Amino acid sequence: MTNFGHPRLLIIANHGSFLDGLLLGLFLPINPVFIVNTGISRNFWARLLLSQIDYLPVDPTNPMAIKTVINLIESGRPVAIFPEGRITVTGSLMKVYEGPAFVAAKTGAVVVPVRLDGSSYSLFSRMGGHYPRHWFPKITISIQSPTSIKMPDAPTAKLRRHKSGEAMRRIMQDMLFRSRPQQTLYTAMVDAMHAFGRKRRVIEDIKQVEYSYGDLLKTILALGRMVATHSAPGETIGILLPNLASTIAITIATSALGRIPAMLNFTSGAEGIASACIAARIQTIFTSREFIETARLSGTLAKLQNMRVLYLEDLRKNFGWMDKAWLLWNVRLPRSAAGPQDPERTGVVLFTSGSEGKPKGVALSHRALLANIAQVRAVIDLSVEDKVLNALPVFHSFGLTGGALLPLLSGARLFLYPSPLHYSVIPEIAYDRNCTVLFGTSTFLGNYAKAAHPYDFYRLRYVIAGAEKLSDAIRNDWFEKFGIRILEGYGATETAPVLAVNTPMAYRSGTVGQFLPGIEYQLLPVPGIDRGGLLNVKGPNLMSGYLRFEKPGVLEPPASDTGVGWYATGDIVEVDADGFVSILGRVKRFAKVAGEMISLEVVEKLAIAASPSAQHAASTQPDAQRGENIVLFTTDRALTREKIQEAARNGGHPEIAVPRKIAQVETLPLLGTGKVDYVSLKKLAESA
Repeated sequence: MTNFGHPRLLIIANHGSFLDGLLLGLFLPINPVFIVNTGISRNFWARLLLSQIDYLPVDPTNPMAIKTVINLIESGRPVAIFPEGRITVTGSLMKVYEGPAFVAAKTGAVVVPVRLDGSSYSLFSRMGGHYPRHWFPKITISIQSPTSIKMPDAPTAKLRRHKSGEAMRRIMQDMLFRSRPQQTLYTAMVDAMHAFGRKRRVIEDIKQVEYSYGDLLKTILALGRMVATHSAPGETIGILLPNLASTIAITIATSALGRIPAMLNFTSGAEGIASACIAARIQTIFTSREFIETARLSGTLAKLQNMRVLYLEDLRKNFGWMDKAWLLWNVRLPRSAAGPQDPERTGVVLFTSGSEGKPKGVALSHRALLANIAQVRAVIDLSVEDKVLNALPVFHSFGLTGGALLPLLSGARLFLYPSPLHYSVIPEIAYDRNCTVLFGTSTFLGNYAKAAHPYDFYRLRYVIAGAEKLSDAIRNDWFEKFGIRILEGYGATETAPVLAVNTPMAYRSGTVGQFLPGIEYQLLPVPGIDRGGLLNVKGPNLMSGYLRFEKPGVLEPPASDTGVGWYATGDIVEVDADGFVSILGRVKRFAKVAGEMISLEVVEKLAIAASPSAQHAASTQPDAQRGENIVLFTTDRALTREKIQEAARNGGHPEIAVPRKIAQVETLPLLGTGKVDYVSLKKLAESA
């Protein structure tokens, strides 16, 4: 229980409606003085509500306003304030003002964050457009653990205020995240349906059929019935389907009815799919005849031995009258359809990209997936006014969590496209469907920029890049051609996947943003590498464990040199004083040349500096004299060592970082996720 007996107490809360002050005044165990903007206090209806509580009108433009609040706290009177200053018009956290944070730092007050959830759905909110509002919405008040803001050590008062404001923003974001409900994917979807309405159209795919929440629920229950009929409780089921609404539905349905969906990468070939099935002990695969025929995967399936393949078209024909009666009953009472819902159970199994070895199964619990969605929602204001275009495959964590589940559970509309490789089609869809959010990798975004008309992305307000490092050239192309600032993020399949992301409120070019709320991290020193350290992370979005090919079906909990429950990312990173994360390279992507550790990513940056419009990737080959040689693969046939040497001199890089060999290729080998296939490049380098 929070101790409200501290002599200096500052209560902070998010601001969803005009009711917020009254709700806190009625239900908090103390009687604070509410700081209210003088503009609000002049409104008749606002004054009527405020008459029930103690409040102090404050003019934020008056320099003495802060002093008044400081004196009130120092007198021993508890104070409640809304750091956003205004009622939200997005449903998410808005700009956090520096004044309340400076008050907390100046007085040394104990800060008690309070989350008001649901008041923005009331008729007293300022939400409009398609945002649902109700007469009597469910409202919860969550009181978080007390904290404090220390006066920052900075040379000027302006900088101290700014740093205090940043600390307050992080406290507010952490409050939104920690007050999340404990759910499963299915119960979260049902709650979203109740919040945004059964009839709200939420998903559209290439078949040009729009699914409402009610339609999606019906599809989930029908597919869940089919899966349950042909599998055993607790069994891991292979899902081999493209980006379609039915793919999202069967994923949620499988986990809701006590099975475990495993998303198979259909671009990895028969060997990759077979390895994944062995690692996760998959014996049954659900797929579609239409998809197998369109994607020409018949030969791949024929090579999978001892595997039962079930086609949704066949199962649909056998959906009898008893199944339909069950469906009609449970559509009306959706919570009774699923079995016990445990957030700690595995919600989905994904597979690592295999960019550096054989794919591993990554078991992600419902808790991990929903925690990551809550973390992202705490820092980015995705709303019902948004439409997300996702062409990233949902067998990849970025495509599933960020590109599909996040908009679905946030009330945003979603357009699923089956392939990110259709570079000229995707900009047209963004234009035609008025999409406002686009997810992509650096490679894909670069190709979209080349194919797109300058007006194709006129509605986009968020372009989020991940899965691979964002090229500076691509970042600049998007800004010059479309006027859009790409928000680069960072993560791993093992973290469901997002660890850090740049946001409009916290952006620093050249970094991947700040860590999300709830993420703990440690940097371990790496011999031979002076800057940064090996990133180890821990948090509620961390995987339950690995499923390895060598030990089929055996869950290996995460552990690293930091301890049990930590995950070693394999990335060398640097974190600056403001918490922004810079990726310096992967441990496995360093070459030891003549006794010196050389980052292959630095080599690729030099190639990009020498030839910005081409694609480049570096690998190594053994050398008896030097230990290793660096081999650069490039699509620029005119690129020479001399040009790279000049780029190295201009950038202050040592001569040893210049590759000894340059191999020209038509295209770089890519994985289905858009990452460079470094396993294939390594084989090419060793044979070069």
